[in-house]
Amino acid sequence: MDRDNQTMVTEFLLLGLSGQSEQEEVLFGLFLWMYLVTIIGNVLIVLAISCDRHLHTPMYFFLANLSCVDICFSSVTTPKMLLNHMVGSKSISYVECMTQIYFFITFINMDGFLLSVMAYDRYVAICCPLHYSIIMKPKLCVLLVAASWVITNLHALLHTLLMVQLTFYMDGDNQTMVTEFLLLGLSGQSEQEEVLFGLFLWMYLVTIIGNVLIVLAISCDRHLHTPMYFFLANLSCVDICFSSVTTPKMLLNHMVGSKSISYVECMTQIYFFITFINMDGFLLSVMAYDRYVAICCPLHYSIIMKPKLCVLLVAASWVITNLHALLHTLLMVQLTFCFNNTMHHFFCDPYAVLKLSCSDTFINDLMVFTVGGLIFLTPFTCIIISYAYILSNVLKLPSAHGIRKALSTCGSHLT
Repeated sequence: MDRDNQTMVTEFLLLGLSGQSEQEEVLFGLFLWMYLVTIIGNVLIVLAISCDRHLHTPMYFFLANLSCVDICFSSVTTPKMLLNHMVGSKSISYVECMTQIYFFITFINMDGFLLSVMAYDRYVAICCPLHYSIIMKPKLCVLLVAASWVITNLHALLHTLLMVQLTFYMDGDNQTMVTEFLLLGLSGQSEQEEVLFGLFLWMYLVTIIGNVLIVLAISCDRHLHTPMYFFLANLSCVDICFSSVTTPKMLLNHMVGSKSISYVECMTQIYFFITFINMDGFLLSVMAYDRYVAICCPLHYSIIMKPKLCVLLVAASWVITNLHALLHTLLMVQLTFCFNNTMHHFFCDPYAVLKLSCSDTFINDLMVFTVGGLIFLTPFTCIIISYAYILSNVLKLPSAHGIRKALSTCGSHLT
């Protein structure tokens, strides 16, 4: 741990491009005009593409995504600058600054990835016109965009986490900064730890192998290419990722005889732990809705549960859970950890880490209670309501065979 007679920085000052009030007024008007033109222009492009069926092609799909990214990229920095000018302020909080960095890196790189995907689309259209419809299938288009989002978000997360571990000081008090945490595990006795190591290793391998087999079975069998199994495959992927967030580090620490985890590794664990545990809940709620439509509205099932809606539901779940995880992680990294760095856990549990902080955690606790509660209750309520409707409809069936058949479709969800 490092010692310095310093005070932690909680905000930054943005001095702008000019120190003269007259020039700042001109720049304000210029940036406002450019921002409005960018937003309105890109919104019109998205609306035109979505409303005209003739434009529902790969090229315009990528163009619509590029317009959305341009809207988001412009909204990362410009509104804050305009607001600061209107209220006569030049400050930006630490959390706002780290959030800006994360989304700035994400969207500026996403622009590049989408332009490269569009270039590939034009290459196929011009150089392989006869095979264009075979190569540029909707699944490949969605996969290319999704892969771009994953890569750019991971890249932004890496740089943001490396940034937040840096210390920004002013003159002030004596602070001791924690650069790593100690994970004491579930037991302090070596014999029990050996048993727990074997148990966790066995559970991890069973989880990984079982879920990989489920994904392979669904992807290889065309009869399973239905909404229910699409959601089940996503759930299996999430379970694989969730198990891989904490268990491998715990097993590795036991093998090398270490109990430490670095600050960056700990914050990364917290981010992905929150993401995947909430993603599990959202996918279960989506699967519950899918079963509700299948049982309560069977004649309209194929009309309602279209592939586009399925992809949209999963994508929306990923966006919500990642933003939720980012919120809590950024709030966590602005806290100061002074002396105590030991936890009686085998991974960085967010609540345990929060208790180690020597900073005021009121905002963190408030966000856990409000936003965290909302994120938990939303899918839970959807599951309860969906199955309440399912049970009420199933119990109306005249035969026991019909009841069993209806409930059997919910087996993959209930297990």
